[in-house]
Amino acid sequence: MRMFLRQSTVGREPLAIAMSGVRMGERLLQIGIDTPAVTGLLAAKPGLSGESSIVVADEPTAARARRAVADTSANVDIRVQALSSLPFADASFDLIVINDRGGETLTAPAATVLLADCRRVLRSGGRLVVIGKGSASGLAALLHSRKEPTGPEASEQALQRAGFRAVRMLGDRDGYRFVEGLHVTG
Repeated sequence: MRMFLRQSTVGREPLAIAMSGVRMGERLLQIGIDTPAVTGLLAAKPGLSGESSIVVADEPTAARARRAVADTSANVDIRVQALSSLPFADASFDLIVINDRGGETLTAPAATVLLADCRRVLRSGGRLVVIGKGSASGLAALLHSRKEPTGPEASEQALQRAGFRAVRMLGDRDGYRFVEGLHVTG
């Protein structure tokens, strides 16, 4: 007799948190938000020994970000800022997570300016992770005949043009696509 048991989710993180690779003690910058729950969990991950900042383009999005982090114990710096110039000193962050699931953050030519500024505020050896819209899976893939997203190539090429190295797609799963680039100097 075959038994079907429900898998435990204790100790498991949502996919977007695990794939970003943010660790306690790091200095994290999030640009844009998509799912408030993911934004809040990412913001809390660096803990008391790290720092977390969020930059959004408008006040309504900032209000969503504030609600997302309200239930966490994290002290998060939320700023409303044009995404063309980030209000931080050089080499301020260990990790930058750009939420581009809406497909609007990394549109050319704005992407070139934003990614150049991301490279400026990211320390040498730091990582930038783009969370984009991934391929449909499961029932959604069967029921909806939607176009495939622009693909990781668009994000990868944008990161390479901005000077990021070791650019690669980390994965495409559950409607998320993850692309990573390293900031290497010299």
